[in-house]
Amino acid sequence: MTATFDVAVIGAGAAGLMCAAVAGQRGKSVVLIDHAGKLAEKIRISGGGRCNFTNLRAGPDNYLSHNPHFCRSALARYTPQDFVALVRRHRIAYHEKHKGQLFCDHSAEDIIAMLRAECAAGAVQWRMPCRVAAIGRAGALFRIDTSAGVLHAACLVIATGGLSIPKTGASDFAHRIARQFDLAVVEPRPGLVPLTFEPAVWQPFAELAGIALPIRIETGEKAGRGQFDEDLLFTHRGLSGPAVLQISSFWRPGSALTVNLLPDMDVGAALIDSKGTTRKTLENVLAQWLPARLAQSWLAANRLRGDARLADLPDRVLTDLGAALNRWRIQPGGTEGYRKAEVTLGGIDTRELSQQSMMARKVPGLHFIGEAVDVTGWLGGYNFQWAWASAVAAAQAL
Repeated sequence: MTATFDVAVIGAGAAGLMCAAVAGQRGKSVVLIDHAGKLAEKIRISGGGRCNFTNLRAGPDNYLSHNPHFCRSALARYTPQDFVALVRRHRIAYHEKHKGQLFCDHSAEDIIAMLRAECAAGAVQWRMPCRVAAIGRAGALFRIDTSAGVLHAACLVIATGGLSIPKTGASDFAHRIARQFDLAVVEPRPGLVPLTFEPAVWQPFAELAGIALPIRIETGEKAGRGQFDEDLLFTHRGLSGPAVLQISSFWRPGSALTVNLLPDMDVGAALIDSKGTTRKTLENVLAQWLPARLAQSWLAANRLRGDARLADLPDRVLTDLGAALNRWRIQPGGTEGYRKAEVTLGGIDTRELSQQSMMARKVPGLHFIGEAVDVTGWLGGYNFQWAWASAVAAAQAL
């Protein structure tokens, strides 16, 4: 069976659904192809099942790319307020949870249903589950050999994402297609991912698994520097929580993290000031500011007696202890990998694409959108906003 369309979109995730819907509603004949048996699994599991579908603060400064200005055009032309207007039109209840992050009140299924309805409004045709065996050219058209037959399209949009969360069907399909057409790919790596440590380094802290606290974390230098004030979570193998997921996108193997465990105070000065006003032990004083188990383990790891009275300790010891808590430097050994990564850093080199249309400059009619492209947002709805914005940019140019 052979069919011809104006537009073929491969990948029925956030970006693919949005692009197909907008293109269809612009009067284009659109086919949406996906290998999965279940639609938009990454949307379904996001935000604890409630989908953090955008962030009200989303702007170019919240994205990482080898070309940091590339995302400006798409983000300016389709804003978080534009997507919120769509959500409201479909009467989906939502709330702001933290720092501009918007979540569905009920379920991520509401967003999936909305996107399906938008595709239906554009008369989008589906091929799902449907595997793509090969892509080539047939004169002025793209030829797509699939398990459901041969499809032809004047324009082809690749929206298959990256390598993160392979259980959802993630693959390197977009990268392979880019290389087939001689387009450069920025080396992919896991982003928004927990960090792990060598067992010898982590042994003093492994028993703290489950402890969480607000901290400040930073790494990198100059343009590659990242700093976040978020919650830290200790795990059996290392560190996680929003703070570490955020900083992981900036971290490079061989570099260290600097963690301020008590960012709102100068711990050394506070300890010295307390010497004349308390009869408490050092451990009890620290336990006023830190989780008790962390205070106990921290003192043991630094060979300090927790039962020593604060008033009996030299100022130098307290200054050093404070400096260690305010500037804990620790070097990760690696990450939990794509299995736990929420996004893929890197992807199709933006120098190969038009920022207005997301089309490959060398290959007229071939577009890449969403996570497949070397544009990666912070944690908190930013990557969904890039999916919507890049999809609309491509759809309006088709």
